[in-house]
Amino acid sequence: MKRRTFISLAASAVAAPGMVLAAAPKMTVHKDPNCGCCAAWASAFGKAGYDVRTVNEADMDAVKNGLKVPSDLWGCHTAEVDGYYLEGHVPLEAAEKLLRERPPLAGLAVAGMPSGSLGMGDAPRATYDVMAVPRDGTAPYVYLAVRPS
Repeated sequence: MKRRTFISLAASAVAAPGMVLAAAPKMTVHKDPNCGCCAAWASAFGKAGYDVRTVNEADMDAVKNGLKVPSDLWGCHTAEVDGYYLEGHVPLEAAEKLLRERPPLAGLAVAGMPSGSLGMGDAPRATYDVMAVPRDGTAPYVYLAVRPS
């Protein structure tokens, strides 16, 4: 390799190291405009590197029904990321596992607003289940059990 070519390639690698990194996952969070825990949850994903856009919705039922989220698994907000939905206070590790493994799911859900879940304060003894909702309409199942260590 010629010296000039080598220097040019080396300079390019140093000047643009971020070019080899994957783009941040784009996430849209649908939430009630008066909900503070939703903002905390979305902020945690933003700090983890997600490109988060928050949309205040007047009718959250319409969003959840449109995505076919089972009503018994509804949480307080609904996010869309890379072809999946995240319903309620889904923890970051569950979302990252979902996006890494790409299972045939419609999404993940944490029903209700469990104390100690992401965005719901610090409760080290929190226990709750993250449910997987299959695309084929079969019954949801436990994807991740959050238990104290």
